[in-house]
Amino acid sequence: MTSTISPRGVQDLTAQACDLLGVAQPSNRAIGAWLHGLPGVDQVGCESRAAALATRSVKSASKAWAIDTAIRMIDLTTLEGADTPGTVRSLCAKALVPDPRDPATPRPAAVCVYGDMVHVAREALADRRIHVAAVVTAFPSGRAGLAVKLADTREALAAGADEIDMVIDRGAFLAGDYMTVFDQIAQVKAACRRDDGPDARLKVILETGELVTYDNVRRASHLAMLAGGDFVKTSTGKIQPAATLPVTLVMLESVRDWRDLTGVQVGVKPAGGIRTSKDAIKYLVLVSEVAGEDWLSPEWFRFGASSLLNDLLLQRQKLTTGAYSGPDYVTLN
Repeated sequence: MTSTISPRGVQDLTAQACDLLGVAQPSNRAIGAWLHGLPGVDQVGCESRAAALATRSVKSASKAWAIDTAIRMIDLTTLEGADTPGTVRSLCAKALVPDPRDPATPRPAAVCVYGDMVHVAREALADRRIHVAAVVTAFPSGRAGLAVKLADTREALAAGADEIDMVIDRGAFLAGDYMTVFDQIAQVKAACRRDDGPDARLKVILETGELVTYDNVRRASHLAMLAGGDFVKTSTGKIQPAATLPVTLVMLESVRDWRDLTGVQVGVKPAGGIRTSKDAIKYLVLVSEVAGEDWLSPEWFRFGASSLLNDLLLQRQKLTTGAYSGPDYVTLN
C-alpha cells in the first residue's frame, strides 16, 4: 500500500530552518552565511586526535561487549549491479542467523539494498526486527532531477523500506547552491512521512571523499541536519576515500553540537572500507569519546558494511571458544 505524504512536511522543515537561521525565508545567502560561520576544522588537530583515539586498548570483557554492539550496529549491505533476488535472500538469511553455531549471536540492525530489491528483502525478513534500508535518489551519483529522486524514494517506501539512504547533489553543494541541496533533502524527508505507520528514517549520504575538506564535511553535515536528516552518512562505498576516522570525528562533533543547539539527536553512519573488528572498535571508541555514550546504540550509530560481520563473528568465536576459527567457520555474505 502506498504511504500518504504529509502535505505540510516541507513547509514544516522550512519553517524550522528559518527559525534557526533567523530569516523569513531560506536562501543561498542565508544558509551560506550560517554554514561558513561554523567553526573551522583544524586538520592537524583532527587527524592527530583521531589517530590517538585509535590507539586505545580494549580489555577482554569490554571487547566482548564491543563486538556484540558492533554487530547490532551493522547495515548489512549489497549494492552491486549484479545483485539478484538470490543474492539478497542470502544476505537476509545471514542477517537472521549470523552464526548458526551460536543462536545467541546478535543480529545486525538492517539489510541495505537497491530500491528495486526492497520487496525481496522485505519478504525474506518477514516481520523480524531487522530493518530494510534502501539506497535512493540516483545512488551513487545523485545526478537526477528532483522528480526522479522522489519517485525513487516513494517506490522504495511502497515496497516496504523502513529506512531511506539518499545521496546529496555534491556538485550543487560544491558550487555553493545550498538551497538545492536543502530542498532535495527536505523533499525526500517529507516523502518519508507516513500516515499509516512509522515514518521511514532518512540517512543523508554526503560522499565525503568528494567534499575534499573537513570544513566541507562539517558544513554538509549541518546542512543535512538543517533539512531534517535523521542520520548523516559518510559514503556510498563507491568513491575513495570512503569512511575514515577523522571524517567520522568531524561528523560526530557535528551531531553533538547540533543536539546542544537544537535538542535534536541525529545519528552517524560511516560506510565503506570498514572490514575488521579492530576497525569497528576504533570507531566505537571515537563515538564514546567525541559524541558520548548516548550514541552507542544502533538507534544512533551504524556501520555500512558487507565483510565486517564475518570478522566480528570470527572474533566472537575466538572469545567464546579460546581458539581462532578460520573463514570456513562463517557463512559467505
